[in-house]
Amino acid sequence: MAAILSAAATMTCRTAGFTLSKQQPRPAWKGLTRLASAVSPPPASPSAEGKEAGENSSIYAQEAEALANLNSEFLKTMRDRGFLHQCTGIVELDRRMNEGCISAYLGFDATADSLHVGSLLQIMILRHLQKSGHKPIVLVGGGTSKVGDPTGKDESRVMLTEEIIQKNTAGISKVFEKFIEFGDSKPTDAIMVNNDDWLSSLKYLDFLREYGTQFTINRMMSFESVKQRLDREAPFSFLEFNYMILQAYDFLELYRRHNAILQLGGSDQWGNMVSGTELGRRCEGAQLFALTAPLITKSDGTKMGKTAGGAIWLNADKLSEYDYWQFWRNTSDEDVIRFLKLFTELDLDAIAKLETLEGSDINQAKVVLADEATAMLHGRDCLPQIHETIQNMFKGAGENTDSLPRIYVSAADIEGEGKRFADLFLELGLASSKKDARRLIAGGGAKLGESKIESEMATLTADDFDGKTEVVLRAGKKRAGVVELQ
Repeated sequence: MAAILSAAATMTCRTAGFTLSKQQPRPAWKGLTRLASAVSPPPASPSAEGKEAGENSSIYAQEAEALANLNSEFLKTMRDRGFLHQCTGIVELDRRMNEGCISAYLGFDATADSLHVGSLLQIMILRHLQKSGHKPIVLVGGGTSKVGDPTGKDESRVMLTEEIIQKNTAGISKVFEKFIEFGDSKPTDAIMVNNDDWLSSLKYLDFLREYGTQFTINRMMSFESVKQRLDREAPFSFLEFNYMILQAYDFLELYRRHNAILQLGGSDQWGNMVSGTELGRRCEGAQLFALTAPLITKSDGTKMGKTAGGAIWLNADKLSEYDYWQFWRNTSDEDVIRFLKLFTELDLDAIAKLETLEGSDINQAKVVLADEATAMLHGRDCLPQIHETIQNMFKGAGENTDSLPRIYVSAADIEGEGKRFADLFLELGLASSKKDARRLIAGGGAKLGESKIESEMATLTADDFDGKTEVVLRAGKKRAGVVELQ
């Protein structure tokens, strides 16, 4: 079965653990045709990474009988909720997972100091894996981050220093404990490993002699990530070309160290993941599996995780609970049911009832999505404050600003000509750049309290506080932030 991961399957060995939660009953399999239509766009054929997907290349068409007869809790969840895209040996994987606990891994490169919503699908897969009685391995790509994943990139990634990689690794690691349980007392306890532990100590000539013969340039050139770069006549460095070899080697190393037999990832990693299963077979005689999830886009074709205001970060110090809730509340009508299945643990029967809502009633489903997704990341304790802020802000009650993003200014900052509103919108995260902030003001969407900010050059001064210690800046109807005077 193919692995479910969408970052890069590269992480190494630092332990932690988790406890198994009770698994709620899963709804019965409702039908392959309906599910296939829900998992946008048609999956690529599992047989060859570089081939275009044909009309019947979907796993739901190719493996219809196998999917209908799945027994393992995890694979049924992947199927029923729309996580499944490609898979190697799905029948045998189903048997292995039904017999007992297996170890599976998913990799995240340390390219930023926080993950964003685009990585949430993979984290949810790890959560389902653990709740189904299996052991998640979170692989942090401290080593592969020194190379850079070329997948989907038109140009080489910026080279990161050792210090930045270490900082980013620490930043992305803390979010996982909110979704899976780490420890060392139960077979299903999750562990976190870092592939820098083995990649940085490799001896180049020894590695080439032992593993270089297992990869052919012919096969590597057929990978879609390589072909796209070459078709665009964009430079493709030898450093990046090695990434797929290192990712495959990670799988072999994790099998040897932790008996990991399943790699999870995104469909854009399919070729690299299959290479890992083949390397395990050739070097160890092991049957390894790869399982991918579809790359999630919104109904308008844009990627998950990014908005006009910037990335939707998972770390609270980079994005407030309120803004995170608003991101989900602003989901389109076309996406809300699909996102409820993927990004919440709401029972499928309950989701089916929400699917019957029409017109403005669909907003009820969006609130449920926002509540459930926010509670999973930040805890349910933050929801009453968010609801109160929403109620007050948009229905005319006295405003409670506690859950809004907040920045601070000094009296010196607002003396004389004051501080430009464009800069303040940028600092609050209500604009992604100064240009975006000026565009917001010019379009009439920027307000100080309830007063429209008329000029792109307008500034916040001491007079605007009018004896108060804070003012509210608004970006459109649903986003706001606080500037507090210290």
